[in-house]
Amino acid sequence: MSRLTDSNVVLAHEIIERYPRRKSALIPLLHLSQEQNGYVTQDAMKHLAELLDITPAEVIGTATFYEMFKFEPVGTYVINVCQTMSCALLGSDALMHHAESKLGIKAGSTTPDGLFTLEAAECQAACTEAPTLQVNYRHRYRVTTDDFDQMIDDLRNGNLDDEIPPHGTLGRNRQHIPADKFVGAPDPDDVTDGPAWIPVTVGDDS
Repeated sequence: MSRLTDSNVVLAHEIIERYPRRKSALIPLLHLSQEQNGYVTQDAMKHLAELLDITPAEVIGTATFYEMFKFEPVGTYVINVCQTMSCALLGSDALMHHAESKLGIKAGSTTPDGLFTLEAAECQAACTEAPTLQVNYRHRYRVTTDDFDQMIDDLRNGNLDDEIPPHGTLGRNRQHIPADKFVGAPDPDDVTDGPAWIPVTVGDDS
């Protein structure tokens, strides 16, 4: 599938209604598209542009800023091995070479069965737990080569299905906000007063 399904279009409109400006819903809708297809397709970006009344260029310009959005098919599980300083000092380079050997692919590739994509990653904000990796953005800490092998075997056998959903799934519980519970944020163009937390003082201008 490429464009959003009918059910996801309904959900997209619900998400859009939460924002005073339609285009502010772009990132949640990109996630919705990626959850549906596993990556963000060209047709999906055009569809999101239509839904938000913006240009496809604005959609791709925003989407390409973020590493988590993919624009080509990836594996069911995207494995990101941290390669920055703390992890490098504690063996992430050796871990990456082991991962390539275990999976039979080079970093940046996907296994022939479509199950795993292996990537190098920048800092994963867990430097005290190095070396780290993420599987579909779920952290794994202080990973040894034995840990990696066990993780791959568990993923292949479905032993981690409760912990790690397929790529693109942010969470299993979809947020639903009833219309009468919306925060009611005004359109920024309608705001004329200064922020409420900045006191206004009246003094002598002379």
